[in-house]
Amino acid sequence: MKIRLVNNGVFIPVDDIQQALTPPAEGFYWIDADVDDLAVLQPLFLMHDLAVEDCLSDEEQRPKIEIYENHYFIVINSIRFDDEEIFLRAVNLFLGRHFIISVTKHKISELRTLKPILWEQEISTPDRLLYLLVDLIVDNYFTVGDRIEARIEKLEEDILMHTKKSHLSEIIGLRSEILWLKKVLGPQKEVINTLNKKDLRLIDDQLQKYFSDIYENAVKISETFETYRDLMGNLREAYQSSIANRANEIMRVFTAITTVFMPLTVITGIYGMNFTNMPELNWKYSYFVVIGLMVTLGLSMFFIFRKKDWV
Repeated sequence: MKIRLVNNGVFIPVDDIQQALTPPAEGFYWIDADVDDLAVLQPLFLMHDLAVEDCLSDEEQRPKIEIYENHYFIVINSIRFDDEEIFLRAVNLFLGRHFIISVTKHKISELRTLKPILWEQEISTPDRLLYLLVDLIVDNYFTVGDRIEARIEKLEEDILMHTKKSHLSEIIGLRSEILWLKKVLGPQKEVINTLNKKDLRLIDDQLQKYFSDIYENAVKISETFETYRDLMGNLREAYQSSIANRANEIMRVFTAITTVFMPLTVITGIYGMNFTNMPELNWKYSYFVVIGLMVTLGLSMFFIFRKKDWV
């Protein structure tokens, strides 16, 4: 747990948690804590039992804002994308008149990015910190959206150039991630809209208007992921179309091969290859050579088809 007195963006470390209980002459206290620290913080800052229970829960938390007598409890999700899976990390915030407590289970990059911004803008109030943090978290959704869009474009290019069976699982997996994220964005927008419109005594009226800009960004993000969902549907259609075209191409090759060998098969069928003078007919190894030739020919065709990804 890190306790800091923040005044005009300057951080002053505080060792005694009791000091943070009294409003400072200037600035506010920012307590950056882990879930294990809640046992100490709850009785000191009169945190509601339900809010603490939400912080400790292993289940994924729905973004929300809850108003209590001496503080607000806000849950907002930070996003991560590792090119394989989308992760949401809950940021739990307790906003008071002279303090803000951030409680997380994982490292949140926005919290590290926030520190130089507080110094640059000379922040001295906890509600201003809340605004900047929410703004950073929402902006990061655009960054993740750009990476998802780049992956969709690459996947589309790969499908058009050389379709593989693995592409279908990639499409289904990414589409499921996007649908899940789209569902999560709804409550997140509601929280930001509440910060924008509801009369909240712990947030300055002038600052509250700035949340409308964040809300507009949240709406854009939601619309963007709706577009990504449609693009994934188009990708699936492109995959199926490519597979169908490829199957037609393979059938065309097989038809050509069959056409070439059909006349030869007719001739050998009529004559039966029962000629009196046939090379190797009386050679004792002829049978084994023919069997070996048949096996070699079959395996060669299999590996050729496998290389062309026909089988």
